[in-house]
Amino acid sequence: MIERTGIITFKGGPLTLIGPEVKVGEVAPDFTVTANDLSPVTMGDVIGKVLIIAAVPSLDTPVCDMETRRFNNEAAALGDDVKVLTISMDLPFAQARWCGAAGIEAVQTLSDHAHASFGENWGVLIKELRLLSRAVFVVGKNGKVEYVQYLKEITEEPDYDAALAVAKELAG
Repeated sequence: MIERTGIITFKGGPLTLIGPEVKVGEVAPDFTVTANDLSPVTMGDVIGKVLIIAAVPSLDTPVCDMETRRFNNEAAALGDDVKVLTISMDLPFAQARWCGAAGIEAVQTLSDHAHASFGENWGVLIKELRLLSRAVFVVGKNGKVEYVQYLKEITEEPDYDAALAVAKELAG
């Protein structure tokens, strides 16, 4: 498996990402993650809509909490052609509990805990922590990656406006 060192930091300390860097124009890599009801979800299950995919370390941390709430608030204005997914290594039970407590209804949270296939295939698995690095991807209805932002420092928030603008444009 590809290892990329010095790409990201956590509070200034360098970390290693496992997996290839996903680039705009590529076909979105497949994955198998777990929904809150413990059912498997693959890329094939969600393709056909514009996807905003947010990879986060853990919903129980301040920046991930803020980010997921922001995308949840924005999702209502995006329409039915856009689906927002937040993927973390949190267990599905913890994700369901967090969503219930936070009132998250427009974002689907998915767990990569069992297989780490999203983390490995999308190049966001942190080797030292077995958590996902913060990143945002926008995938078109055709399954092509249209926007990528790997955050250099995982404690920083993503560029919401840029990702949302691409998703809105793709949704037409």
